Amino acid sequence: MTTDHQDTDTTILDTDVLVVGAGPAGLMLATELRLGGAEVVVVDQRPGPTTESRASTLHARTMEILDSRGLLDELGTPPCEPRGHFGGVPLDLTLPSSHPGQWKVAQTRTEELLQRRAAALGADLRRRHQLLSLTAEDGVEAEAIGPYGPVRIRARYLVGCDGEDSTVRRLVRAPFPGRDAARELLRADVCGVAVADRRFQRLEHGLAIAATREGVTRVMVHEFGRPAAERGGAEPDFAEVTDVWKRVTGEDISQGTPLWVNAFGDANRQLARYRHGRVLFAGDAAHRQMPSGGQALNLGVQDAFNLGWKLAAVVRGSAGEDLLDTYHSERHTVGRQVLANIRAQVELLLGGPEVEPARALLTELVALDGVRQHLAGMISGLGIRYDVEGVGPELHSDEPPLLGRRLPDAWLESAEHGARRRTTELLRTGRGLLLSLDGDGAPALRASAAPWSDRVAFVADRPAADGPLPAGQALLVRPDGYVAWAGFGPAGLVDALTRWFGTPRADD
Repeated sequence: MTTDHQDTDTTILDTDVLVVGAGPAGLMLATELRLGGAEVVVVDQRPGPTTESRASTLHARTMEILDSRGLLDELGTPPCEPRGHFGGVPLDLTLPSSHPGQWKVAQTRTEELLQRRAAALGADLRRRHQLLSLTAEDGVEAEAIGPYGPVRIRARYLVGCDGEDSTVRRLVRAPFPGRDAARELLRADVCGVAVADRRFQRLEHGLAIAATREGVTRVMVHEFGRPAAERGGAEPDFAEVTDVWKRVTGEDISQGTPLWVNAFGDANRQLARYRHGRVLFAGDAAHRQMPSGGQALNLGVQDAFNLGWKLAAVVRGSAGEDLLDTYHSERHTVGRQVLANIRAQVELLLGGPEVEPARALLTELVALDGVRQHLAGMISGLGIRYDVEGVGPELHSDEPPLLGRRLPDAWLESAEHGARRRTTELLRTGRGLLLSLDGDGAPALRASAAPWSDRVAFVADRPAADGPLPAGQALLVRPDGYVAWAGFGPAGLVDALTRWFGTPRADD
């Protein structure tokens, strides 16, 4: 367990994992680490969850993740918009999912939700703590300054979730290749203005966006050809926003009352490696991108969901450190793909008249369902397929194969008493799952998986006849919901269990 004691004027903390940053990625990681049995301390400079109106979109895969951990009831029923965009070109985001489309949830609510869950699971959250230094050899030692003085934290691993200007990344001197911002969007939430809603309206002199909800109007504007300003970390004045808005739209919004003003540019960078020995990175600390299509927060939460169960398994000793290398290989690939689609969207959004032919062509292409599904899969996170090793797709009779993809939300019927339950409900504990879909208990599968019964649950149910699951097959599902093995018998199962869940218990 995490221990806390004094050494003269310094507080000493000993824990398994130190998470730096209590944004959505850091808090999601803390919940997964605790669910997996790891002790965790989270430090953050801020006094509480963000009060700024930053990210406001949860995509389908993130909603599925929250559902798989029983977190959606607290959100109620947020507004859902089936239509998104790709570079400002309208795009229908509905794909097969329990939560298709994009869901409007303020970042404040997302952080509050995850903070409550992390605290309920026993995470030690320390606000108003600024990281000063760290060393990482056999373990990690970090120095921070808190509201009551110096704090020394000793941990086995540290994860930097401290945003695009990451202190952890600077201290580790982690290579962060890419490009700085050349263009930017100015953004403000304003009361007391009356402007028409605009959805990516490209005018003669620039791009204008406006939407009013509950009396607050969010405006975003870019003036074609205007480079990103050197701001030194400071936010723009509201007067700058009103000036650019008037030049682009001809409208005067200076009489409004600004609630929040900021600017974000088209910087595009990604860590060369997400793992540096005992220091790992997730969220905006690992990748910096323009938040086009609301992908940034979702990408970070999904980083944490991939890492949490793996790091907890390593800390518990049930898996070797090579499992952490799969975090880099899987999430770096996804991050690279997201950053590439964001670069394309930036050109379509912020480019001048020269991009109009490309926009016209894309508008025609998204009418083709294959193109629409591909783009919607990228933005929503539903199209992710990890390269899980050891079993080839020839074991699948369905198309596309489930191997490496998320387990679909589907109804199952119990072979014993006929009760119905959702696959999502089987993931609530954060354990792995061996799902036999032949309905008879599959004794050979159960026997093969028995040595891992402390970390992998065995379920033998029949899939609903009209559902997406292949009857007669068996699926090994990781705690993050992705299928790591599939087959009609036990061949290859032990290898997959060993790869993803470590060595079996000694008493088996």
